[in-house]
Amino acid sequence: MSTVFVIAAAMLAAAAVATMVRMLLGPTTLDRLVALDTLVAVTMCAIGTWAAFSLDTTVTYSLTALALITFVGSVSVARFRVPDVAKPADKGPSR
Repeated sequence: MSTVFVIAAAMLAAAAVATMVRMLLGPTTLDRLVALDTLVAVTMCAIGTWAAFSLDTTVTYSLTALALITFVGSVSVARFRVPDVAKPADKGPSR
């Protein structure tokens, strides 16, 4: 069982590192937002893996909290974000 846990932890760590690189190098704010959502999902998978390995279900309440907070945060950022490249000012109707 511990071999499976070590392999899962290594894969989750590699996913977290790849996601952090994407978050730091992402050219737009939406790329960074998707990377942040992915990082939270990887964190939730790590918490679930730890709960399965340790047979401790008290940490699973944090999964619900992370899911709700991430969803609300992503929706509000996507709703109220400012575009990365501003469009030129509208000078009136074109003819």
